[in-house]
Amino acid sequence: MSGGTTIPDGKAAALTGAAADRVRRKRAYARHYWPFVVPAAVVVVAVIVFPWIFTLWMSLNEWKLGSGRSFVGLANYERLWGDERFHGAIWRTLYFTALAVVIPVVLGVAAALAFHRRFPLRGLARTIFILPMMATPVAVALVWTMMFHPQLGVLNWILSQFGIPPSLWVYDASTVIPTLVMVEVWHWTPLVMLLVLGGLASLPVDPYEAAKIDGATGWQAFRYITLPLLAPFLMVAIIIRTIDALKAFDTIYVITQGGPGTASETINIFLYLNAFAYYNMGYASAVVVVFFILIIGLALLLLWSRERFKDAA
Repeated sequence: MSGGTTIPDGKAAALTGAAADRVRRKRAYARHYWPFVVPAAVVVVAVIVFPWIFTLWMSLNEWKLGSGRSFVGLANYERLWGDERFHGAIWRTLYFTALAVVIPVVLGVAAALAFHRRFPLRGLARTIFILPMMATPVAVALVWTMMFHPQLGVLNWILSQFGIPPSLWVYDASTVIPTLVMVEVWHWTPLVMLLVLGGLASLPVDPYEAAKIDGATGWQAFRYITLPLLAPFLMVAIIIRTIDALKAFDTIYVITQGGPGTASETINIFLYLNAFAYYNMGYASAVVVVFFILIIGLALLLLWSRERFKDAA
């Protein structure tokens, strides 16, 4: 051995035997491991990988259901590039997502701070607050559709009791997206509240006691202690809400079907109409690919923001 160090023959034999034993254990582990891995790999390929490969292949073809298929290369993507209706769907999706993320997060934090305090019947109040989250999106959409009716809806009746002129709600292109966001906020703010409430329950008490001794106000304690400590929980809530808002379809479709006109036509509605109303599967597949790229970009941005929050903390 280098440096004049030698290993006794017995010890060397023991080391060699231990290494051989590790190799044998690894081989035995591999034999028992693969029977469990292969079925899972087959399912992943069949359910995730193959559909995406098939969708990518379809996006390179001109294919309408009931007619022949022809390879067109990137023609569908070139058509998307110049499709003003698709551009509008992108901006409406981003607009809807921004409102449907920011407002529930702000209201969810406020609700969590309120429910974190002790007061009589707090458990009952929490239960009532999270009830909207239990309903299915289609049921929620049907109820709100009746409430939005310009003549028979309860919302305009409530406005009339305060002398406020009636609103067209989802029947007006200028108010349809904010109105749909209102439904989304009512439905999913309780989820954000639960996530933030769990974060508040895990916060340490010592920083607040030190801040109280130093004479910090309630706002200062929230700004410099609570908010930084809640940052990881807030990022989880933002990521979940962003995913939910981007894939929102059932609520929008049940209430407006993308109308009036195309005022509430998000990418999901645009995709659905092209695939199942116009039967243009090739063009719809190109929309799926572009939408997937958009989602990946937003996901990377959110993950980068999450890492920045962790580094700042």
